[in-house]
Amino acid sequence: MLSRVDVTQNYPQVLCLSPTYELAVQTGEVAAHMAKFCPEIEMKFAVRGEEVPIGMKLTEHIIIGTPGKVLDWSMKFRVFDLKKIKVFVLDEADVMIAQKGHQDQCIKIHKNLSTSCQMMFFSATYGQEVIEFAEHIVKNPIIVRLKREEESLDNIKQYYVRCSNHQEKYSAVTNIYGTVGVGQAIIFCHTRRTAAWLAERMTKDGHAVAVLSGDLTVEQRISVLDRFREGREKVLITTNVLARGIDVDQVTIVVNFDLPVDTSGKADCETYLHRIGRTGRFGKVGIAINLVDSEEAMNVCKTIEKHFNKKSITWMQKIRMKSKKLEIKNIYIFKNKA
Repeated sequence: MLSRVDVTQNYPQVLCLSPTYELAVQTGEVAAHMAKFCPEIEMKFAVRGEEVPIGMKLTEHIIIGTPGKVLDWSMKFRVFDLKKIKVFVLDEADVMIAQKGHQDQCIKIHKNLSTSCQMMFFSATYGQEVIEFAEHIVKNPIIVRLKREEESLDNIKQYYVRCSNHQEKYSAVTNIYGTVGVGQAIIFCHTRRTAAWLAERMTKDGHAVAVLSGDLTVEQRISVLDRFREGREKVLITTNVLARGIDVDQVTIVVNFDLPVDTSGKADCETYLHRIGRTGRFGKVGIAINLVDSEEAMNVCKTIEKHFNKKSITWMQKIRMKSKKLEIKNIYIFKNKA
């Protein structure tokens, strides 16, 4: 994006869309760091909380934002001209295309771009339907693909623990955090209610935790993420809102308190890959632990294992829980079949 800017032209030339506020801001911060020796390149965030005066035209070269805000600025308030955009980037393109709301907004934006605009779609995962839709939008694309067996990062050791109920899952979480050498941890829950419950329980037990979900305000979400990045909280409890793209170097462990499933209750393998990818960033070693409390959850775990072509090998180890002195004997590690 930076290389395509003509700094002699003071209008938006590059547009980058992200599915969440946090990811858009992170992308902008990284781009600003990369452009520190190009002070003439200017960037603008098009996200919640950012406003522009009606009638004003943007002079920044690069716009990084979320679809709804970009659509408002370009189509409703007309503060910049989509026809002048030279590079259009979709980050986490699979979710942008697959989710109905984002898809409709992205299509509207896409229709108003010039035919000479370069389209770039990025994501760690793509389903076949998403690929077909993307190829329909971008004619004769250059496609760079990763083999499925290479998707599940080998530098992330993946385990699962059998539990009987929520209480045992909670005991497992606190035990894991107390015994594994952890820098910082992200715990993923399926719902906001579970995330709030877990955060309250862990706080009462003296753990420094933060909770981040989609119902927080922009200011609250910024504050929570900043505090976590600064290390003021060691554990971040969240939902899928942080499953994609967020980089925190100190994260060494990801715990799936609830395994990711789609609306029909089937294993969401793509979200799983994105979740565990919050650790082991840039080749570092990481740990992912999945808590399984039912046969349904076990089936989800097996589906994920099969999807990524991994074989689960029993690693017999006794973990004594501090609270109820509960012993969990079966912990499994995912390993390559080879």
